[in-house]
Amino acid sequence: MVLNYINGEFVQAQSGKTEKLINPATEEVITDITWGDVHDCNAAISVAAAAFVTWSKTNVYQRSAILKKAADIMRANVTAYANDTVQESGKPFAEAKGEWLVAANLFEWFAEEAKRAYGRTIPAIRNDKRMMTIWQPMGVVGVITAWNFPAYNPARAWAAALAAGCTLVTKGSEFTPLSTSNMVKALAEAGLPAGVLNNLNGDAAAIGDAFLSSEDVKKISFTGSTRVGKILMDGASRTNTKLSLELGGNAPVIINHDVNVEALAVSSVTAKLRNAGQVCVSPQRFFVHADIYDHFVEVATNAMQNIKVGYGWDADTAVGPLINQRQQQQVLKVIEDAKQSGAHTASAAIPADKGWFVPPTLLTNVAADNVAVNREIFGPVMPVIKWQHREDVVAWANSTPYGLAAYVWTNNINDAFYFSEALEFGMVGINEWAPHATEAPFGGWKQSGIGHESGSEGLFEYMEKKLISWGGLS
Repeated sequence: MVLNYINGEFVQAQSGKTEKLINPATEEVITDITWGDVHDCNAAISVAAAAFVTWSKTNVYQRSAILKKAADIMRANVTAYANDTVQESGKPFAEAKGEWLVAANLFEWFAEEAKRAYGRTIPAIRNDKRMMTIWQPMGVVGVITAWNFPAYNPARAWAAALAAGCTLVTKGSEFTPLSTSNMVKALAEAGLPAGVLNNLNGDAAAIGDAFLSSEDVKKISFTGSTRVGKILMDGASRTNTKLSLELGGNAPVIINHDVNVEALAVSSVTAKLRNAGQVCVSPQRFFVHADIYDHFVEVATNAMQNIKVGYGWDADTAVGPLINQRQQQQVLKVIEDAKQSGAHTASAAIPADKGWFVPPTLLTNVAADNVAVNREIFGPVMPVIKWQHREDVVAWANSTPYGLAAYVWTNNINDAFYFSEALEFGMVGINEWAPHATEAPFGGWKQSGIGHESGSEGLFEYMEKKLISWGGLS
């Protein structure tokens, strides 16, 4: 059974309620999950508030040593941890292993960055006055993370908050609790004091309400849908609780006429199908210049039809299942609706037996206002749209309420600057599929979020700035 972790102990929910954890590739039960509620959350908040008194005053070098040791433990156990992630998420083992290594890197990076939370001195207008600013940890932070990256998503928030000196009450996804629990175990083994990190499984709405209702919770960090993010914003507006929100995306890809068509068509399919398209920064809308459109579609179609869909533990699997049946049915409906609207499709084969698989599908002859284009799909669907004039394609790319990531492929430096500055997105990758990095800020514009994770910005999301002013000096 996957248990809650409160005050340094793995415990069952007070209610005794449990839910089943299902393998999305086989639809088989993996284990039971203890199912916490508001009572468990309130208990965890009280513990975290008490632990904050000591942890916030713990020397930053001591905090750093614990986080770096946790990173080493994650690396040492990466195979076992990745296998658990494969079982509960369905993603290929290579992706799961890579995710855990990045999670370890996040803990190590923030362990070092916390030593550089510098303040500053401010020259005063009066001779008898001195001013300085310092950074201090915010307090108890409630963290709710998503299932699509069950190691990476928690690591971004946990590592930064713990490095800053905050204590945590966390809620990972009910679809991927093994990964979250493994991260807890790594931190506990590294010597993280009891009460500093408390992890719950259970009802997200009830736990979120408990966070918003508590005067001890100074901030909520949430990774998930824009819909839920708006609910949290509404609640936080009544309590003045600070928020970090990493929400939905609908990333455009603008492909110019001057690229290596064959190489880029293949890499486009690979990038689109990472984690079966269940990625907030997944390239979603492929705008291909008219001069190369037909060639691009031909190569991408061949690549799409030959992709291996299967079980994450098979070495040659490139794409696994979607996380649950609801997500599967939503994506299948998008594909069917596109067909009914006149779109042409090219798909890969999927396993014939059980599992929440969706055939990776290329869509052509699809209108820019089709749901497959104008909505975040979170699945292996790749609409390709023709463009001719750069002003038009920028307008199409920006015609979305989301603004997380965008991608541009061109060998023309003038076009690269034009597109990167005209696109209304928080991250723009030029000639690369991974614009985000541990050492760089990750955040979106418009309805894609509030605040930043990773980079030095990620650390200061969990700290408060204080001005200290002395007067009457001689």
